[in-house]
Amino acid sequence: MLTLDKIYHASKVLKDVIHPTTIVRASAIDVGCELYLKPECLQLTGSFKLRGSGYKISQLTDEEKERGVIACSAGNHAQGVALAATKYGIKSLICLPDGAPISKVEATKAFGAEVCMVPGVYDDAYNEACRLRDEHNYTFIHPFDDENVIAGQGTIGLEIMNEMNDVDAVICAVGGGGLISGVACAIKHLNPNVKVYGVQAEGAPSMVKSLKEGKIVALDKVGTIADGIQVKEPGALTFEYVQKYVDDIVTVSDDEISTAILTLIEKQKMVAEGAGAAPLAAVMFDKVPVKGKKVVCVVSGGNIDVTILNRVIKRGLITAGRQQTLCIQLDDKPGQLLGVSKIIAEHGGNVISIHHERASEGEITDCILRIVLETKNFDHVKEISRSLKKAGFRLV
Repeated sequence: MLTLDKIYHASKVLKDVIHPTTIVRASAIDVGCELYLKPECLQLTGSFKLRGSGYKISQLTDEEKERGVIACSAGNHAQGVALAATKYGIKSLICLPDGAPISKVEATKAFGAEVCMVPGVYDDAYNEACRLRDEHNYTFIHPFDDENVIAGQGTIGLEIMNEMNDVDAVICAVGGGGLISGVACAIKHLNPNVKVYGVQAEGAPSMVKSLKEGKIVALDKVGTIADGIQVKEPGALTFEYVQKYVDDIVTVSDDEISTAILTLIEKQKMVAEGAGAAPLAAVMFDKVPVKGKKVVCVVSGGNIDVTILNRVIKRGLITAGRQQTLCIQLDDKPGQLLGVSKIIAEHGGNVISIHHERASEGEITDCILRIVLETKNFDHVKEISRSLKKAGFRLV
């Protein structure tokens, strides 16, 4: 049984393992509530996962430590197990899906683990880890469906309540459910009135579907930029704890997650991976009822793959109306581009790129002008578009 005493014990054990992450007031992010961030992206491994794996490994018997440990992960749990095992002088083998970001793979190796790459997604890596566990008698460190792991993650809930006992709601990302299970258990035992909300990616809603059907559901496929919560099936323990302690779980799109990542970078100077930004996305896009409330979003990790960061930022800009492409059908005659440019400049738009082509459709004397603009928001885009139309230009 997961108990508050166990979570308190985990908190005591982890004092020499983890880095304290003090809550940050996000006053620069205007979302209609008093917003705070729990920056687990600043944890030693860049993720909260060190808490669960650190406590689990600390509780192994001497015999289990001697045999070594094995784990599977999309990346963050891998680093947590690797660092914790190295700290306790234990051999670790980590199975990762072959789509895991290179940065996470290399970081896992740097923390002292041996890495085994497995074709597929997290669940395929899990099956291979189980096979190797049975073959070599390793101790398996589950990323979420283990009471000691959940207790370790629950220390985040204790810290939030210690720092801010008047909080109204806490929001966590949900993959397999280990983080929110521990956090919700701790918070609900300390103050049942505090709301605990979970957030999943639209492309990996395993816990949402499981709760809706009242039983654990395994998805056929998953896909999201939030690779840390890209899990096909929740755990048996976590499903039970989520049913018992969590008030609601919602979903957010990849575009909404991208916008939240961009917001954290711009407004808070904080880099979050997709899973880490999902709770903020839920608040920004009104997925949870927290208007006027005091809210803590757990920024669970910051290990975003830098090779996709540019694409994520671009998606965020487009979703927020900060970047827009206008296609304008023009008469192919001198002075047309000057007229368009003048209107855009008068309204404060910034031209990023222009592509001019003779139209393959429409009148033979027409041409198409594609302009990529940097804009303030969607209202700004509408303002520019209205002025162009008023001047006789045709937007297509």
